[in-house]
Amino acid sequence: HPSLTLATAAHPPHRPATMTKGTTSFGKRTSKSHTLCTRCGRRSYHIQKSQCASCGYPAARKRTYNWSVKSKRRRTTGTGRCAHLKSVQQRYKNGFREGQVAPAKKHGAAAAQ
Repeated sequence: HPSLTLATAAHPPHRPATMTKGTTSFGKRTSKSHTLCTRCGRRSYHIQKSQCASCGYPAARKRTYNWSVKSKRRRTTGTGRCAHLKSVQQRYKNGFREGQVAPAKKHGAAAAQ
């Protein structure tokens, strides 16, 4: 009987579009629940909640947990530019002196005379 033939590679069995959970469903995902966070820059700022899932912005304290050691390691001090800390180290070396002229350094030729 023609209706009882097996499906071949050239003619796969017909599947209704409503039953699929894969490719066609992914095409319907057009809305974004998260956008870029102004503090951490990740795409974790929940638009309706007005809160970042990554850093906790706009809360004053940064969101960190001890159960995620890797996360703490990624974003701890020393992983960025340390623009201010570099200058603090230099000032510490000089004893945090302010409002004075640095002591003159004697050069080799001038010291020999």
